[in-house]
Amino acid sequence: MKRQFGHRARLVLAAAQAAVLDAQGHAARATWNLLHDWWLMLPKAKRSLAVADAVIRQGRKDLDWLGVLPAQAAQAVLKTYFQAWKNCWEGRAQAPEFKARFRTRMSLDIPQGRDLHVVRVHRRWGMVNIPKLGRIRFRWTKDLPVGKHVGKDHRITGARLVKDTLGWHIAFRITTLAPASVPHSGPEVGIDAGIAVPLALSDGENIEHAPWLSKGEEERLLHHERRAARRKAYRKKGERASRRLQQTYDQIARIRATAKRRREDWQHKTTTSIAEVYGTVVVEALHITNMTRSAKGTVEAPGSQVAQKAGLNRSILGEAWGRTVQLLAYKVAHRGGILAEVLAPGTSQECHRCHTVTPGSRRNQAEFVCNNSACGWEGNADTNAARTVLHRYRTGHPLVPAAGRAVVRRAANGVKPATAR
Repeated sequence: MKRQFGHRARLVLAAAQAAVLDAQGHAARATWNLLHDWWLMLPKAKRSLAVADAVIRQGRKDLDWLGVLPAQAAQAVLKTYFQAWKNCWEGRAQAPEFKARFRTRMSLDIPQGRDLHVVRVHRRWGMVNIPKLGRIRFRWTKDLPVGKHVGKDHRITGARLVKDTLGWHIAFRITTLAPASVPHSGPEVGIDAGIAVPLALSDGENIEHAPWLSKGEEERLLHHERRAARRKAYRKKGERASRRLQQTYDQIARIRATAKRRREDWQHKTTTSIAEVYGTVVVEALHITNMTRSAKGTVEAPGSQVAQKAGLNRSILGEAWGRTVQLLAYKVAHRGGILAEVLAPGTSQECHRCHTVTPGSRRNQAEFVCNNSACGWEGNADTNAARTVLHRYRTGHPLVPAAGRAVVRRAANGVKPATAR
């Protein structure tokens, strides 16, 4: 079966090369904004792909700062913009919007894979050709279809350059043929997501991780946040941030980006190991937006313990439970398994053996004692919740709430996870 996936690698750029890519990224964003304004001003009868293409070509000739963008990258902006409107018309997304300078991640596309000329030069490094920039070195962390491995069914079809807080990266688009997945014969497992124990499995295993930041990094982050607060206090309302304040913001963003990378690395490794071992993975359908809602309340009815709730919200968002489920979805599907979601309310208070919910059964974060005199089961609270999640799946527990919102996601035989309604 045909499989398409991506691989992201870090580029090694000199200061001058990074400046060139920054100029191209700003030109791509400006092209999108100019195209958006042009589209909204024209009558519907005059809007067409051919006319828009002619406008972009003329703009690249007349404006030097717009001409730094490679022609193929400009065409990719045009195609992406038209696809955005198509997604809007078909109800899959909102209408395209203006891309602000400081709230938009800079990126540009290289649509033709043959222009990349990817070569592996060392065990750890590779070289790629970037238009108007030349040969650039990138970090080689995954085998790519280059050299004798290139074929019609196994090749790099394009790439996208993306800039984040830690610099420029290249995301390769790869097409390959993979054997059709057969049903996974592994056992079933229920997973309970938490904060003290990130992932607890129904077989008694707890998957944990170290803090995303070391003590020194946390101290530096706190130092920069306090410095930013002091400098922000001197800024008048509506005034642009000073250069020093912007540098402090950049230092904060770099530390947070480091924590994010470590979290994503742990998530990828953990979800891969789970998908390889288990054939059926059952998780809770968590409403993270509702769980992380502020406790401030209103002026008439102010909330209580606002600071404690804010700290809990930061801990929940720091674990990124939603992304863990997304990674499990496609990895379990690729290996022929099934991913299912069950309703979450009551899983931490229900006994997995007698299935009764009694007040005070969960004594603390780690201990669960069933108050049912006929049962009296004692054990780890997170393991009990994971086993309850698995039991709800096996017994056909109501999977769709009364409101009709979908909470079941299944994936098998390489098919994109579908949502039951």
